[in-house]
Amino acid sequence: MKKYFWDYLFLIGIAAIIVALDQWTKYLVRTQIPLGGSWSPWAWLAPYARIVHWQNTGAAFGMFQGFGLVFTILAFVVALGILYYFPRVPRNEWLLRVTMTMMFGGAVGNLIDRLTLGTVTDFVSVGTFAVFNVADASISVGTAIMVLAVWLSERRQKKLAERNEIAGLDSSKTGDDMSEVEQSIDSRKRPLE
Repeated sequence: MKKYFWDYLFLIGIAAIIVALDQWTKYLVRTQIPLGGSWSPWAWLAPYARIVHWQNTGAAFGMFQGFGLVFTILAFVVALGILYYFPRVPRNEWLLRVTMTMMFGGAVGNLIDRLTLGTVTDFVSVGTFAVFNVADASISVGTAIMVLAVWLSERRQKKLAERNEIAGLDSSKTGDDMSEVEQSIDSRKRPLE
């Protein structure tokens, strides 16, 4: 466990900030705005963005209403999966680690609501988009960044494999044969005309 101390400190530290912000904003909404009510600092802004008090028994953004138990179990599975896999992600894959932290914080934030209230408090309403909260936003942004991080990681690994392949060719070639290898590399880099 000592081996993973810094990994878990990072994961839990950042996730705790997300959970605290999520729970604090939900508390403010529950205590300041009646259920179904809304608030906007300026009347002209209300059609575009407002704070509403909404209870959600489904998934993020109000999808799959009435499946609260399923999403409670799913949140536990996701949180435990992240706890298990997080220290196994290399530290140089920092973008992937940050996204896992965001998803962990979001899952725990909504899980707290499900376990204590039976529903999740949503309050951010923008245009006609579904109402969401800080935890939902953290999960969604984390997921989007994770897709980007995985793509970048695969791209780096592909380039490294190409370099290793070329280096393997280079070590077996000498003199005039090297110009053939260099021409081959250049032809790969040139766009099709």
